[in-house]
Amino acid sequence: MPAYFSDKSLKFLRALARNNSREWFDAHRADFEAQLRQPALRLIGDLQPDLAAVSAQFRADPRPVGGSLFRIHRDTRFSNDKTPYKTHAGAWFFHARRREVEAPGFYLHVEPGRSFIGAGLWHPQPDTQRRVRQFIHDNPSGWKAATQATAFRKRFSMDGESLVRAPRGFAPDHELIADLKRKNFVATTPLDDALVLGPRLRATVGQRFVQLGPLVDYLCAALDLEF
Repeated sequence: MPAYFSDKSLKFLRALARNNSREWFDAHRADFEAQLRQPALRLIGDLQPDLAAVSAQFRADPRPVGGSLFRIHRDTRFSNDKTPYKTHAGAWFFHARRREVEAPGFYLHVEPGRSFIGAGLWHPQPDTQRRVRQFIHDNPSGWKAATQATAFRKRFSMDGESLVRAPRGFAPDHELIADLKRKNFVATTPLDDALVLGPRLRATVGQRFVQLGPLVDYLCAALDLEF
C-alpha cells in the first residue's frame, strides 16, 4: 500500500504552528497543497470502500470543498485565539442524513505527535444528549457490549467532559452513571507518527473503523438513524 503523508507533511504542520499567520501560509500554500491537502484527499477517497464495508450509511467524501476534509482555516469569531489556521488536518466521515439530523460519525486527526482515530458524537445538542442518555439508561446491555468489551477497552478510550452530578432524571447510583454523565459520546485511539507516515495507514484506519462500528451503530439506534 502507498504511504500518503511524509516527513514533509508533519514538517509543514510544525512550521505552521510556529508561523500561524496569513502571510506565512500564503507563502507556503504550495507546500500545504502538495504535502497535506492532496494526500489527505487521496486517503479519504481510498477509504470509501473500507467505510462502506462498515456501513452503507456513512460517507468518505473526497470532494475538495464540502467533503470529509475540514478546512484548514479556523473560525475565530467566538474564540480568544485569533490565529487563522488549524495546526492539524481533520477528516469527518459522516452519516448520509447529517444535514437532516444530528448524527454520529468517524474521525481522523493528523497532527505531529497527536494523531488519532475516533468515532461518536462530539458536543451534541442538549436534546441529542438527552436521547442518548435515555437510550443508554433503557438499553444498558447494548452500551456495555459496544464500549466495555475487553478488546475495545484495550484499544480505545472514551473521551470528553462529563457532568459533576448525575443528569436530571437519572439515579446517581445507576450502574452506568459515569456514561450517563458524559457530555460527549466519543471513543478515540492514538496513532503514532511512524504509522501516519507509513504504508499501513489506510489499513489501520479501516480496521479501527470496523472496531468502532458497534459504538456508532448504538448511537444511530439511539437517534433512530439507519446504520
